[in-house]
Amino acid sequence: MSNIPQDLKYAKSHEWVRLEGDIATIGITDFAQSELGDVVYVELPTVGRVLQAGETFGSVESVKTVSDVYAPIGGEVVEVNAALGARSELINSDPYGDGFMLKVKVSDTGSVDALLDSAGYSAATQ
Repeated sequence: MSNIPQDLKYAKSHEWVRLEGDIATIGITDFAQSELGDVVYVELPTVGRVLQAGETFGSVESVKTVSDVYAPIGGEVVEVNAALGARSELINSDPYGDGFMLKVKVSDTGSVDALLDSAGYSAATQ
């Protein structure tokens, strides 16, 4: 069973969102990183890029496969996790902390409410 924190929101495509004011921290879930295996490379968007909900914003390459990552909500990228450039394994070891992917200034904070809660995401991964 994967770790699914209750204070986050989730997309069916296995991304998580932590909303603080109008800034959303986004990463991939523990379930997603365990399915991918050892992450060896992460491609992230540039700061300033405006994302639409559902749009591909990057990719995660593991020893098994390359997987696209999707924006669970729309907004402007205000920070990318530069540490992932040299230490992409942070996604495996700490997917909800140091392994976050980016921070987005959310255009519509209400859009977060449309995402799954931990129980809904847990049911979707069964």
